[in-house]
Amino acid sequence: MPGGGSPPTRVEQPEVLRLEGVAKSYDGRPVLRGVDFSLGSGQTVSVFGGSGAGKSTLLRLVAGLIKPDAGRIVLFGQDEVPLSEYEMLPLRRRMGVVFQGGALFDSLTVGENIAFPLREHTQRREAEIGDRVAALLARVGMPGIEDRYPGELSGGMKKRVGIARALALSPEVMLFDEPTAGLDPSAARLIGGLIAELQQELRMTSLVVTHDVQWAFAISDRIDLLHEGRVVEEAPPEAFRHSPKSEVQQFLAGVLR
Repeated sequence: MPGGGSPPTRVEQPEVLRLEGVAKSYDGRPVLRGVDFSLGSGQTVSVFGGSGAGKSTLLRLVAGLIKPDAGRIVLFGQDEVPLSEYEMLPLRRRMGVVFQGGALFDSLTVGENIAFPLREHTQRREAEIGDRVAALLARVGMPGIEDRYPGELSGGMKKRVGIARALALSPEVMLFDEPTAGLDPSAARLIGGLIAELQQELRMTSLVVTHDVQWAFAISDRIDLLHEGRVVEEAPPEAFRHSPKSEVQQFLAGVLR
């Protein structure tokens, strides 16, 4: 399995994130219909669901990029929903987000992309920022490419740079949106393995949206299934695999056949 081995055993930690009755619609079409969800410190939770189930919407809500129509999103003990864009900034600094495709700035070099949050949110000297960028690139297995542009990189390399940028501010929570999607099997294994290594090394608190079922089973403390706008199952990987709920078995049969 990508990433290899079992996730480290973790002692139950205080709650970092909680969603209560979260609902979201687009143009009158309900996407989330009352989601309840929690994430403990040091825990990795992967969210499964069919196309259009609302997985990416869930991630965008947690990141504060959009607001729910109803419900509460409590992050680090603070309800995000009533906060203004400015008031969200301190919470965002404590989160790292890896978007699909990396979401890099095409007009900036790799080094400038990774340095961007450091320049925006810290008072570090340029020499310190340069050292941090170099260390992050080395950690994701791509040392010395600071001067290259995103257009010169493969999909897997862009994902690695996206991970490096997300780690720049040493976040307390990481959000991964389909980190292995759109990659060839070899690149997907490399990215999956890198994230698994970071999980063990940094004991990251992570929310992962993915279609990569086998990899998610290997790295996750818990699996949640979104179906018709609600979480219909949440369980440790092995218990999830053997869940008697029809939605779970139908989902797994569709993915694993």
